[in-house]
Amino acid sequence: MTIGIIGTFDTKGIEFAYLQGRIRAHGADTLTVDCGTGGDPVFPPDVPAAEVAQAAGTALETLWKRGDRGEAVAAMARGAAVMAARLFAEGRLHGLISLGGSAGTTIGTAAMRTLPVGVPKLMVSTLASGDTRPYVDTKDICMMYSVVDIAGLNRVSTAILDNAAGAIVGMCRAPTGLDSGPGTRDSGPAQRPLVAATMFGVTTPCVTRARELLEAAGCEVLVFHATGTGGRAMEDLVRSGFISAVLDVTTTELADELVGGVLSAGPDRLEAAGAAGVPQVVCPGAIDMVNFGPPDTVPQRFRARTFYHHNPTVTLMRTTPEECAELGRITARKLSAARGPVTVAVPLQGVSAIDREGQPFHDPAALTAYVAALKAGLGPQVKLMELDAHVNDPVFAEGVASEIIHALRSLSAPTG
Repeated sequence: MTIGIIGTFDTKGIEFAYLQGRIRAHGADTLTVDCGTGGDPVFPPDVPAAEVAQAAGTALETLWKRGDRGEAVAAMARGAAVMAARLFAEGRLHGLISLGGSAGTTIGTAAMRTLPVGVPKLMVSTLASGDTRPYVDTKDICMMYSVVDIAGLNRVSTAILDNAAGAIVGMCRAPTGLDSGPGTRDSGPAQRPLVAATMFGVTTPCVTRARELLEAAGCEVLVFHATGTGGRAMEDLVRSGFISAVLDVTTTELADELVGGVLSAGPDRLEAAGAAGVPQVVCPGAIDMVNFGPPDTVPQRFRARTFYHHNPTVTLMRTTPEECAELGRITARKLSAARGPVTVAVPLQGVSAIDREGQPFHDPAALTAYVAALKAGLGPQVKLMELDAHVNDPVFAEGVASEIIHALRSLSAPTG
């Protein structure tokens, strides 16, 4: 077992040397990658900084001459990402650890984000108690707050580094459920297909019932919270080959991307499964809403719209019929380009817990506009199911789960 240690060995060399010693004391091997650009490393690395710079398409001497710290950090982050992916592909590391301030965290986590989910990743950072989204993104990076600055060894910093060494070694020694490889997870004598599902609080009953049915049919279901990062994390796993089928009940992130909410998953949402040829069942779950923070964070241009205060930190805004029509067109365009089997399932009585008769977001005209635009744009290869039910009715959950089960069985059936 070899643990990669990546960081700036010129400015943090003493701390990295201590960390290396603690990891070795636990019986693990190490592979050190220097990303420093300010001078000679405190100890000889296994991979020198010049090699990292070269992986970024530049030369260490060039970075020295220019003296631009921002440029140097960006370059070494690129190089660190290339090196980490390469070393992992070669089987030379089984986990990755780093430490640093803003520059070190940028470099270390750039490398970690290239590694597959399930590979241990630990970042000891002065930034770990703040907004870590730019560093973690969609990967399972463990952020440990350093408490004190990483500037010398003392009774606090050594305690933190001792724990970090123990944590990364323990993670690397522990088997994970992803050890069986892409698309399946070890489940004794058989391997169960992995199904990804998207969920919001307002679509929970649907996904819960569908998950129960899929698990009873022999599937393993990974549920992703459709918060922007959740949708992107799901699609990263699809692109990595881990997912056998997608039950995309909750496509609300498309509404945030279109209208300008805070939970967008980006312009490429709803494309990964199609590009990979993975079977998918897609529903307009929670497209009736765009997400914002507390009420005073809602942009002024929306103040005349219909709102629902989900809780003190989440304000939901009702999408208009025109916006829903555009969401129908976007969905149709993306799904019509899919290489694998696709079903669109539409619950005609409402798409969220607050979009049904008597609830604040109930607007049949908006759903009608969505369906009309969807039908106009769908290619002939996409199956359309219109169910006279609400998204959270058991019959709807049973219908979409059956579609997934049928698609998986069709793929596994012998041909010829």
